[in-house]
Amino acid sequence: MADDCFAHPRLAAIYDALHSDRRDLDAYHRTAKEFEARQVLDIGCGTGEFALLLADDGIEVTGVDPAPASLVVARAKPGSERVRWLDGDATDLPPLQVGLATMTGNVAQAIADPHAWQGTLRGAHEALRPGGRLVFETRDPARRAWEEWTRDASYCVTEIPGVGAVEYWVESTEVDGPLVTFRQTYVFAADGQVLTSDSTLRFREREEVEGDLVAHGYVVEDVREAPDRPGSEFVFVARRP
Repeated sequence: MADDCFAHPRLAAIYDALHSDRRDLDAYHRTAKEFEARQVLDIGCGTGEFALLLADDGIEVTGVDPAPASLVVARAKPGSERVRWLDGDATDLPPLQVGLATMTGNVAQAIADPHAWQGTLRGAHEALRPGGRLVFETRDPARRAWEEWTRDASYCVTEIPGVGAVEYWVESTEVDGPLVTFRQTYVFAADGQVLTSDSTLRFREREEVEGDLVAHGYVVEDVREAPDRPGSEFVFVARRP
């Protein structure tokens, strides 16, 4: 199931406004051009920002996400008719033959359950054509990013057209081995409603991820840095032989 920040209709509707800085997508956009991908599977497509960016380039895009509320937002955007939107995840895809599959942002880490993670790697592998690539990022556990997830560091007030002012902050609430749980809080000035969304990310070591990829038939071609967070993340480029 998707977290409330994606699944709750009121929160999905303001997701883009609260997360307007999507420079992280630039590297994925360049990757699609680097590998001359003409068909792309965007796993965990959310509100569709990356899928629509690719569609603007004339790429055939399939976006899959387990949060119907986020897909409602995606389908309402200009140009959404050029993307095939699927309600679900990578473990139950229709037949595909894409040149590139992606998991942007926190998607890979949000698949915290080991069985779901293995199923995702398997599903992506099946969706790729021979020679196609899976590209995704995951934070380096050694950087202990969760220690910076505090109210003081994240608090902001955003004025959203048609919604009004929304207070927002994020706080880590529990660290259990590789699992880190955090809570996002939203306060709507218009009616005083307070909503929260709890999420858990799995912080995998580089060697663990590489081992999982190899076990599912991938060749790990490269492990890059995320340009928007240098030294903080691993970006995996894995090819289906």
